[in-house]
Amino acid sequence: MSTSTISAPGGHTQNPQPRRSKVSISQVIGELLLTVGVVLFLFAFYESYWTNIASGKANAAADAQMEEQWQNQRVNPRGQITPALGDAFARLYIPTFGSDFQFAVVEGTSDEDLNRGPGRYVDTQMPGEAGNFAIAGHRVGKGAPFNDLGNLQTCDAIVIETQTAWEVYRVLPIDAQGEARRAEALDCFTPEQTERMISGEYAGVNGRYITTPGDINTISAVPGTDIITADPGMEKMITLTTCHPQFSNAERMIVHGMLTDSIPKVGDGSRPAVLQEA
Repeated sequence: MSTSTISAPGGHTQNPQPRRSKVSISQVIGELLLTVGVVLFLFAFYESYWTNIASGKANAAADAQMEEQWQNQRVNPRGQITPALGDAFARLYIPTFGSDFQFAVVEGTSDEDLNRGPGRYVDTQMPGEAGNFAIAGHRVGKGAPFNDLGNLQTCDAIVIETQTAWEVYRVLPIDAQGEARRAEALDCFTPEQTERMISGEYAGVNGRYITTPGDINTISAVPGTDIITADPGMEKMITLTTCHPQFSNAERMIVHGMLTDSIPKVGDGSRPAVLQEA
């Protein structure tokens, strides 16, 4: 008798019914995990690629609008104009990240604002002012302007271009304490600034660290304190904030810098040598 047929009464044959294979729980779980993995991969691709394209276009548009406003101001000066939410008012350069690192800085830190570029915390100071000029930015997707903040080192330059000047800030000592902190600071800060970092009101301000999302004192006029109102005797600080770790907002990475130079623009389109630092 053939193994592929079964004899039935009367000499007729029947094809056997195929057995249905049982699906195990492990197979179901495996399929689900595979599906979840594909979805997460597509989401990561969207966040790190497509949103970068959209935000890049939005930042370029904000930059072009700002440049047009600067040109109009040169022709018809009307005094300082307070930027509206979402409008660009300055440019950010971090030379150590390469010559192509350039972002227009916008007013505000809402999701809509930050989709256009790094944004100023509206209750903080403006570039070059005594106190703390604080900026938030995405670390992954939406242009990812602050993706590499963890690579910044002591004395690295953070340059802000305004309509009238180039404001040069330097990253404060990061982990060093005592005399080691003093030695690092003296590489790029004045002796007076260094003393304020060693024994003055900036002694507890490190150049980079991780904190919680609720630590609002990081953007105070004197970082790490509850002093909100700036006064002329304060140092001119910059603070950059971003989510930590990547693809998470569980914590915040903070970078603090202090102004070391303010270079007036001379109208010939020249750029300061600090932008060539690597």
